[in-house]
Amino acid sequence: MKYRQLGASELSVSVISLGSWLTYGVGVEADKARACVEQAFEVGINFIDTANVYGRGAAETFLGEALAGRKRDSYVLATKVFFPMSDTDKGLSRAQILKQIDASLKRLRTDYVDLYQCHRYDADTPLEETMEALSEVVRAGKARYIGFSEWGPDHIAAAFALPGVERFVSSQPQYSLLWRRPEQKVIPLCAANGVSQIVWSPLAQGVLTGKYAPGAKPPADSRAAHESMGAMIGRWMEPDVLEAVQKLKPIAARAGCSLAQFSLAWVLREPNVASAIVGASRPSQVDDNAAAADLEIDPALFAEAEAIVGAVQRAG
Repeated sequence: MKYRQLGASELSVSVISLGSWLTYGVGVEADKARACVEQAFEVGINFIDTANVYGRGAAETFLGEALAGRKRDSYVLATKVFFPMSDTDKGLSRAQILKQIDASLKRLRTDYVDLYQCHRYDADTPLEETMEALSEVVRAGKARYIGFSEWGPDHIAAAFALPGVERFVSSQPQYSLLWRRPEQKVIPLCAANGVSQIVWSPLAQGVLTGKYAPGAKPPADSRAAHESMGAMIGRWMEPDVLEAVQKLKPIAARAGCSLAQFSLAWVLREPNVASAIVGASRPSQVDDNAAAADLEIDPALFAEAEAIVGAVQRAG
């Protein structure tokens, strides 16, 4: 495993991290989920990302149980706030941030998280109120650092310009061979301001593993075939996308790795990416994904892959 500094923080995070969206506490049985967490530590993954909204607290509760026996300083723990936890609990107001951090810490069975992230931008709350509340959380010792997910460049720049508040150290955008939108503005802006990317869906919901053949039923044990986990994968299952992804397999073979590993290594070629968040429903997936950390791939192969998927990229 390799590690990169997370923005201007003192955190060193594994370049492959373990996520829990649609999986732990929700779509994956507890024993299998626990085995994935154990295997993640075994292969050197030290960074675990979750959110209060995943399973309406279920993912945090699962992780609180799974991590209970480990030394707190042996891993980096991140969670998020914004999406509704009830009909009235949502957004990034001061009251919500202070309420939700306490609820997350209780479920996670810890006194602090290493990274507390705004899951989206809250247009209904003044940015100053949000940033001041996040700063309160950090100064109270409940979070070491703060970050954001899927903020637009104007909102990011506005947060950077606010005086007297804690500084963001991370951005969590969707980013993959099939989704390169952050390259346009977000990555350059963040790189200039001490903020790293921790990217979600680097395998485009598993499509960039190459497991989905055009015109064929998804494998029975795949995310696309799962009743709850498959709901978000639709846009990647279009025939033109699947056909292009199949053409990437020979390129990955020439690089001496699986297509999943190739796709993760492509994301990690970007210096501003500190970590790629992967989901896993079985330990073998953890092993396969973690192996991408050590790959050295000829940039010419990446360029070939980019040319193949260029026509089917989804840019937002």
